[in-house]
Amino acid sequence: MKFNFSLLLFFLFLSISILQLASAACHADDETALLAFKSGITQDPSGLLSSWKSGTDCCTWAGINCLVNNRVTSLSLVGQPDKPNTFLTGTISSNLVKLKYLDGIYLQNLKNLSGKFPDFLFGFSNLKYIYIEHNKLSGQIPANIGNLTQLEALSLSGNQFTGIIPSSITKLIQLTQLNLGQNLLTGKIPDKMGKLKNLTLLSLDHNQLTGTIPNNFSSFTNLRILRLSFNNLSGNIPSSISLLAPKLQYLELGHNALSGKIPDFLGKFQALDTLDLSRNKFSGTLPKSFGNLTKIFNLDLSYNSLNDPFPVMNVKGIESLDLSYNNFHLKQIPKWVISSPIIYSLKLAKCGLQLNLSEFQPAETYFYDYIDLSGNEISGSPVGLLNRTDYLVGFWASGNKLKFDLESLRIVKTLKTLDLSRNLVYGKVPKGVSGLEKLNVSYNHLCGQIPANKFAASAFVGNDCLCGSPLPPCK
Repeated sequence: MKFNFSLLLFFLFLSISILQLASAACHADDETALLAFKSGITQDPSGLLSSWKSGTDCCTWAGINCLVNNRVTSLSLVGQPDKPNTFLTGTISSNLVKLKYLDGIYLQNLKNLSGKFPDFLFGFSNLKYIYIEHNKLSGQIPANIGNLTQLEALSLSGNQFTGIIPSSITKLIQLTQLNLGQNLLTGKIPDKMGKLKNLTLLSLDHNQLTGTIPNNFSSFTNLRILRLSFNNLSGNIPSSISLLAPKLQYLELGHNALSGKIPDFLGKFQALDTLDLSRNKFSGTLPKSFGNLTKIFNLDLSYNSLNDPFPVMNVKGIESLDLSYNNFHLKQIPKWVISSPIIYSLKLAKCGLQLNLSEFQPAETYFYDYIDLSGNEISGSPVGLLNRTDYLVGFWASGNKLKFDLESLRIVKTLKTLDLSRNLVYGKVPKGVSGLEKLNVSYNHLCGQIPANKFAASAFVGNDCLCGSPLPPCK
């Protein structure tokens, strides 16, 4: 019998291929766990889990990574905010505990995932990353959350968690990121939060936290982002925050009840990109040290009780500025604002401006999205400014002395809000305003028939001779 060497090679190759395929397939426990998760999902309109099919290699399924002995090491399902149908409705199956090698779980922007904090996560010895964000999880954050000592990142933002921040969270000393923002948390910030010395990000914004900001930031030498805005925090800005100066890039304390003077040490934050102290109870004058904030891009001091003089600043390129509703009397728009080539938002309502807007010649107007000049003593016309913008979303200038023909104003497609009330505007109301979301041209000198629109009469009252819906019909 003649030996067929070619046939032997074929069977050898086939055997090796079968063995490779067998070894590449994910573990049966992992497949069972993931299919149990899928069975707990009642709606998946965009088919995020469409590749999760029994009998196929789960290591190839969407959102699954297998890095250790073909065991699942991460589960990552992410919805897209700009695509409303990329959501999952359902609960997180406790059968995921079978994923013994899991080191990261990422369930982000899925919108309709509900239930309580998944307690099965305490069963993992390798878990380092928890990102369960922008869903509908509720209940309290477990009191024993501090038992997850191997965690390097914990983000539960954008859910509906209630109750206090557990004090045991301060045991998670390996954390580099802690984000509990956009929930319904109450109570105080734990006093011993300073133990989390490896944090680069601490975000507790958009909750209902009360009490003072703990004065324990001296150990946060790596912190780059601190977000405590939209709470009910009171008291002063603690002095230990000054030690964050070398690296901190975002300091957001807006929408609280903080008081006292804005500390001089904030002028030492050379790396600061964003400073938000808006809607608090700060008083007194701004420190001259603000002149050292040469790299700041976003500054919001609006809705406080700050007084003149506003310090001389040397900002190279401001992106957004809001000084509205303080006790400033700027008279002119600062030169460092006018010269910025990247500014997109300028809000100086009730800032004591006294200028002719026709003479306002900023270095760049193309990128402007928002301009609020309400409640000043501004004359002239905004047409030269606004007709050079292509992305304008909102323009507010009520309570000034603007005088121009409204029909000469170019209404760009992006514009949603236009408030020119209580000025000296004349002419007819252009048809382009019908596409706006908000409009107020009341108490001017407009005349003629109002074009078809969806606005209330309050948007048009107090003019010389406007007529037509929603005002009385034209004669």
